[in-house]
Amino acid sequence: MEWTSRGACLTAEPEQFFPVGSTGVSRHEVAAAKAICGRCPVLQPCRDYALQTRQAFGVWGGMDEEERRILLTSRTAVAVG
Repeated sequence: MEWTSRGACLTAEPEQFFPVGSTGVSRHEVAAAKAICGRCPVLQPCRDYALQTRQAFGVWGGMDEEERRILLTSRTAVAVG
C-alpha cells in the first residue's frame, strides 16, 4: 500500500473523510473530501482498496459509503446474473 503516502488527504482533517451522518454539515464535509480526492494522484488505488476491502465508512477514492455499496451491489448482480 505504498500509494497511501502520496494521498492528497494526508494534509486534510481526517474527520472530513469520516463524517458523522449524511445530512447538514456532514454533506458539506463529504463534498469537501470528494473535492480533495478529485485532485489526488492515487484516487484509483484508493478506490480499488476501499472496494476490495469493503470499507464500510468514509470517503475513499472519491466515493462515499452509499456509492461504494451501490457499485458493489451492481457488480454482484452482474456476476450472479
